[in-house]
Amino acid sequence: MNSRRAWLVFGVSVFAYMTAVMQRTTLGVAGVDAAARFDSSAALLSTLAVVQLIVYAGLQIPVGILIDRVGPKWLISVGCTLMVAGQVVLSFAPDIPTAVLGRIFVGAGDAAVFISVIRLVNSWFSGPIVPQLSQWVGNVGQLGQVLSALPFAWVLHTFGWSPAFSVAAALSFSALVLSIVFLTNRPPDAPGSGQVASMREALRMLGPTLRRPGTQLGFWSHFVSQSSGTVFTIFWGFPFLVSAVGLDRGTASAFLVVIVISGMVAGPILGILSARFPLRRSNLVLGITATLGVVWGGVLLWPGVPPIWLIAILTVTLGIGGPGSLIGFDFARSFNPARSLGSANGVVNVGGFMASFVMLFLIGVILDVQYDVGLSTTLYSMDAFRLAFSIQYVVIGSGVLFLLRARRHTRRRLQEDEGISVAPLWVALVGQWRRRRP
Repeated sequence: MNSRRAWLVFGVSVFAYMTAVMQRTTLGVAGVDAAARFDSSAALLSTLAVVQLIVYAGLQIPVGILIDRVGPKWLISVGCTLMVAGQVVLSFAPDIPTAVLGRIFVGAGDAAVFISVIRLVNSWFSGPIVPQLSQWVGNVGQLGQVLSALPFAWVLHTFGWSPAFSVAAALSFSALVLSIVFLTNRPPDAPGSGQVASMREALRMLGPTLRRPGTQLGFWSHFVSQSSGTVFTIFWGFPFLVSAVGLDRGTASAFLVVIVISGMVAGPILGILSARFPLRRSNLVLGITATLGVVWGGVLLWPGVPPIWLIAILTVTLGIGGPGSLIGFDFARSFNPARSLGSANGVVNVGGFMASFVMLFLIGVILDVQYDVGLSTTLYSMDAFRLAFSIQYVVIGSGVLFLLRARRHTRRRLQEDEGISVAPLWVALVGQWRRRRP
């Protein structure tokens, strides 16, 4: 544990995740080009991203069960293989149905990578460094978004659709080779097998995992904090910045990079805070979600086109939401045994992506309806995006209510099982202030 070999495994697995993020977000950069290539409506184009996320979310629990049974190495390898196939199909797709097939492969491959990497972190490292490394997985992995926003976008706009997606496929192929050569499921001297004995046992453990309030708290934490940034980066952010705000493609790509940089700065801080204040992790999630709501409100209510400084604040805030969602996996680690951690992480990871594909599709539908009935003169106008993006308040707001419910049940379980009583934050702060008074 925590050895040089552990750091090699960490580096290779994070590289595989970084390539997966790149494959996931390439379509967001290519959204405007996809509209011209396939000559389709907003709702139909959004199905490319929606189908990808439906496949991703739908496979999280099956992949988690497989991780508990066969280990993460081969899941990462299979995932990289599927992403190579998906990007090759998309690079030569002549129509929407073929493109959808490619995104299904990409979504299936992407589904196998992240929770496998998180399982490797928990297998190869121990102690307070674990929540911090979980944040770094997300942070370094998000460099894949930089790869899609800058070099991929440059290749796309310089050489065209097919060369760009073929280059993306080649990067996943390199991750496949490295994973086969260097990854190992766990340290060779670790006690026990680290895996369940059979698929039947893995399936039997899924029920208790789903019923644990801590798993549910992780699910809803991921649901409310990750989805807004995913919707923005995976598809609708680039059309919004280019067509509604009026930025050129280079500046729009730069703002997508700001999201990544913001996450890389916030991630280690949130990792330290999660390790330092484990009983207050849900307050971090709720604070991030509230901040997102306030900033989005400023953007959507601004008369006319929002100024650049407000767009910058939005992208910085969206970047913080990414590492904030990783706190959900820390809840899974805290409240589940190691042998069922793969399925627990799969359950948590469904949350944000379920919210994302719902909002992705609804935004496309709302944009189309406004254009069809004449409420907006262009498909991607600023006024059209105001109403479309407002759907986030409905979806994420419902998630906050379920999060508060899961937190109440989790704290009750802590009180019953371990005698740990967690007072409301304001009560704890007042008590601390009184203790510090002379």
